[in-house]
Amino acid sequence: MEAQRFLTIDDLLTWPGDERVELIDGEIVQRPMSRFEHGQAQTALIGQAFPLVMQRQPGGWWIVPEISVRYNEHHCPSHDLAGWRKERLPERPSGVMTLLPDWVCEILSPGHERKDTVTHFLRLQRAGVPFYWIVSPEDRALIAYALDDGGYRAVFTAEGPDETSAKVRIPPFEAIEIDLGLLFGDLE
Repeated sequence: MEAQRFLTIDDLLTWPGDERVELIDGEIVQRPMSRFEHGQAQTALIGQAFPLVMQRQPGGWWIVPEISVRYNEHHCPSHDLAGWRKERLPERPSGVMTLLPDWVCEILSPGHERKDTVTHFLRLQRAGVPFYWIVSPEDRALIAYALDDGGYRAVFTAEGPDETSAKVRIPPFEAIEIDLGLLFGDLE
């Protein structure tokens, strides 16, 4: 019996075709097709965080969508959103990121929930990413985790229409108010 070969970042960089893929634990995985709700949540978070992106140090952030982050030779996911404090990364980066983010946000896609709620959760916790958010547009839910003594602890949760119409300050972005209604597509 032949042992399975774990694919590497080099395999990912030379992967043929136009499909959206990422490297998860040594396997090339196709990313889900984007849905409107996913894009709406992504756009709303970027738009609301824009003052932090424009701010120079201290307090500024690099926040980008669909960014590949190399955690090791066999793990290079593309995060829906990831951010780096400009205090840690003063110059605009380029290419596949090798510096761990300070914040990652995954927006759940139907059929791919396990990857974001288990695989990424455990990987980012083990890697020491300070903040991890999970957004579920279909459930109108947001859970924000902060690393605390090596493990993630929920520091903010909102679910359902009653809780997701507020303007809130969520770590690590206490400097801005995030309109959860806008995040979940309440444009009126």
